[in-house]
Amino acid sequence: MTHVAYVSTYVPKRCGLATYTDHLRRYVRDAGRGRATDTVVAMVDNHEDVRVYDASVWCLRRDTREHYQQMARRVNEGPADVVSLQHEFGIFGGDAGAHILDFVRELRKPLVTTFHTVLERPGEPHRRIQQALAERSDRVVVMSRYAVSLLNQIYGVPREKIVHIPHGTPVPVPERRHWVRKQLGWDGRRVVMTFGLLSPGKGIDLILRALPAVIRDVPNLLYAIVGQTHPEVRRREGEAYREQLQDLVQRLGIQDHVVMLDRYLSEAELVDHILACDLYVTPYPGMQQITSGTLAYAVGLGRPVLSTPYVYARDLLGGLGELLIPYGDVDAWSQALARMLSDPAVLHRYEWRVQQIGRDMYWPRVGEAHLRLFEELARRKRQAAAEGSTIASISR
Repeated sequence: MTHVAYVSTYVPKRCGLATYTDHLRRYVRDAGRGRATDTVVAMVDNHEDVRVYDASVWCLRRDTREHYQQMARRVNEGPADVVSLQHEFGIFGGDAGAHILDFVRELRKPLVTTFHTVLERPGEPHRRIQQALAERSDRVVVMSRYAVSLLNQIYGVPREKIVHIPHGTPVPVPERRHWVRKQLGWDGRRVVMTFGLLSPGKGIDLILRALPAVIRDVPNLLYAIVGQTHPEVRRREGEAYREQLQDLVQRLGIQDHVVMLDRYLSEAELVDHILACDLYVTPYPGMQQITSGTLAYAVGLGRPVLSTPYVYARDLLGGLGELLIPYGDVDAWSQALARMLSDPAVLHRYEWRVQQIGRDMYWPRVGEAHLRLFEELARRKRQAAAEGSTIASISR
């Protein structure tokens, strides 16, 4: 039996990394069929009420540096055979999350670090932190093939140390699509959807500006902007950005073609919304983005997509370059949207091609791949310990 300690944010925190870790934990367990047990070390803010977490979760205070070494010692003394660290720069305390280095330096268990971001042009201290984490890790997991090359060429991580495992996605249930569309009031509409915490970095205004030209060809178009305002944006600016988008909708005269769903969606609700849309878009302006959970979900659920050509989109949609539209080119986006939405045969063709990509991303397969990796490292650790004991006995 292999015991895994997951270090990440964790549910009920409303955070993509927390949701990812919860799914990873669940599907590794399912893959193990009794061969996998686990512990969760959850990053929590210093002011956060930890009583909202399950009693079995070990809480690590984000900004209290001494807690990182203390938690590493607790993990060392605990049942874990291997540690799965989910790394994102905004998760851990210190400059660019440097406190996590105190944890990994004190850790004495095999370490698998999943990099959710790999920068193409890293500055300091980001480069130093990521290199230090890679050096300490027994394996580094990334979700795009391009990130394998980045880690090797820019950070000097040996290729044999890097493992590519796709971002996990739910297994689609196509027969729910018609029922969900009816429940949402989307019957008879061509629905374009964006999901995520609302912030200026999502490129939503680009889609809004492209819509008037598309509506002339697709008069039943509906653009669903799904998700709450990002909590950091709301803390700094309130709902100013959402109000700017609403003003833009009014100025463009497209009120009947845009709906903004301003609430938190459960996992099941998100899956239903994506399954019910006709076309999913990620018009992000940041070209260095190495992963996108929402694009991964859309592809895994077999929905046709259009995206700007950021790193993850290029990697995931390789061979479908016509689905990658430059950021800022409103005319190109209008033409691509109209082409996809006005011709059912075109939409169906890309739906089928995206489904072929998505099949390798289903969570059961991703859970199996992680379990194999965890069991391999745990087995090596046990063998090394056994060999060490044998040598010690002989020397006595």
